[in-house]
Amino acid sequence: MDILIYLGAAVSLIGLIGLIYCIVSAMNARKAGLDDDAMRERLKGLVAWNMGALFTSILGLMLVVLGIFLG
Repeated sequence: MDILIYLGAAVSLIGLIGLIYCIVSAMNARKAGLDDDAMRERLKGLVAWNMGALFTSILGLMLVVLGIFLG
C-alpha cells in the first residue's frame, strides 16, 4: 500500500500549492489598495479556491492515513 502513501502525499502537495496561491493572491489584492467592493469581489473568488485547496489537502492526508493503516 505504499502507492497510497505516495499518491496521498502528491495530492496533499497539490493542495498545499493551492493554499500558497490563495495566500499570495490575497496579499497582492491587499497591496493593490482596492476599495471595499472590489476587494470583496476578488476575495469571493479566492474563497472558492481556498476551500478547494483545503479539500484537496484533506483528501491527500486521508489517502496517506489509509495507506499507513493498510500497509
